[in-house]
Amino acid sequence: MRSLSRHPLRLLFLSTSVGPLGSGLGGGVELTLHNMAKALSDRGHTVQIVAPAGSVCAHYAIAQIEGALQPTAQTEGRNAAIVMPANAVLANMWDYARHVQAQYDLLVNFAYDWLPFYLTPFFDPPIAHLVSMGSLTDAMDRIIQQTSALYPASIGMHSQAQASTFPAGLQSRILGNGFDLSLYQFCPHPERRLAWVGRIAPEKGLEDAVAAAQIANVPLWIWGVMQDSAYWQQIQQNYPTAPVTYAGFLPTDQLQHELGRCQALLMTPHWVEAFGNVAIEALACGVPIIAYRRGGPAEIVQDGKTGWLVEPDSVDGLVTAIASLDEIERQACRAQAEAEYSLMALGDRLEQWFAAILD
Repeated sequence: MRSLSRHPLRLLFLSTSVGPLGSGLGGGVELTLHNMAKALSDRGHTVQIVAPAGSVCAHYAIAQIEGALQPTAQTEGRNAAIVMPANAVLANMWDYARHVQAQYDLLVNFAYDWLPFYLTPFFDPPIAHLVSMGSLTDAMDRIIQQTSALYPASIGMHSQAQASTFPAGLQSRILGNGFDLSLYQFCPHPERRLAWVGRIAPEKGLEDAVAAAQIANVPLWIWGVMQDSAYWQQIQQNYPTAPVTYAGFLPTDQLQHELGRCQALLMTPHWVEAFGNVAIEALACGVPIIAYRRGGPAEIVQDGKTGWLVEPDSVDGLVTAIASLDEIERQACRAQAEAEYSLMALGDRLEQWFAAILD
């Protein structure tokens, strides 16, 4: 098998097509792409990024591609048809990749969309597909399964919980994630407030966190992209006296400063989160996590040590966990982040994955 440590790779990263990098519209994919780029470039690999026009990703060259943004898969039903807008940025990104493919050893796809999987056999360099969400549509399940059958090493996922949502027999490599922990400052003495971070959209279950904060009478600070304003307005109408503050979408340096000052991070997804990047960001700041026992966060939180896992959709469970935060040592949270989610650990896993694909 090829030794990647002695043979630096030329890598082409093709970003999510639902929004420019840095906009927050791409959710955790944006941070994941940046962290992967850093983990690999630190090891001597060359990374070029292809992304929708208006994208920013610190320190990395980006081929800015014009075109209509792709609709998000989580807003569609199981039987959703394959959709391609006129002048689609996704198609334009992959057309760009077709023209420059000879310059690269490996292409890495970050888009949860049908087209890149379908195109895999038609490119000369192999394509690594990082699947960012669990099973959402039948069309995506079929094309991911077909790609896995043809190229067994090509599918990467973040957690076993995510992988288990797909049909049986799908081969995938579990990669977790990794972070530049030097960007996150440990905060030993928090203020009396809770945090919730994510896209403001129904599948994220923000209303449960608001309800729990109201019952516990602890201020809740909310950060994230306002993806569904009608949903947010409904929450405000249902909980007019809840002690909540929406503070918008923040870049990493500002978010970690605010997040670190909180007593805990609430994670209340109503769907299966593939991973939960913000969980690691919280741990890196020493912030315990209170999460539903569902999806990726359930594989991250060490129940009773770095946070509390509660039954899915149980607001009462959240309230009970909030009352038990004094039992969690914040230093243990930082220690878990350092042991399991460093860029070095991520780089090791990525190099092993790429070697398997290239073998």
